[in-house]
Amino acid sequence: MTYFPKIVLALLAPNLAFADPFDGIYKQTAHSECALVGTDGGSLEIREDIFYGVEMQCRMINPVDIEDMDAMIYQMECSGEGQTWSERAILMNDAEAPGIIMIWNGYAFRYARCEDDEY
Repeated sequence: MTYFPKIVLALLAPNLAFADPFDGIYKQTAHSECALVGTDGGSLEIREDIFYGVEMQCRMINPVDIEDMDAMIYQMECSGEGQTWSERAILMNDAEAPGIIMIWNGYAFRYARCEDDEY
């Protein structure tokens, strides 16, 4: 029985370390206001597998690691402005600066991480 807690921690540790790899607050544009999440001219946020965009949010589910890349594919279950929809998106860390690159079908966005980001 003395090994039981160690075994449980060993099994949970990879999940805890990998829980939210893209959590953070990101600028929509170079001059975005980081304190204003989800508004025009503000910022975007990813927290606990939810993407908060402008007047919308998406649950990020079913993550799939992209082999040999610092990237994941997510099923995005979204709602906003009285509508719901589902799409897939790729998220990856930006190799050139602190931030992410988000790819939706036909669109790619580069978002810089806010400097005062708590994550």
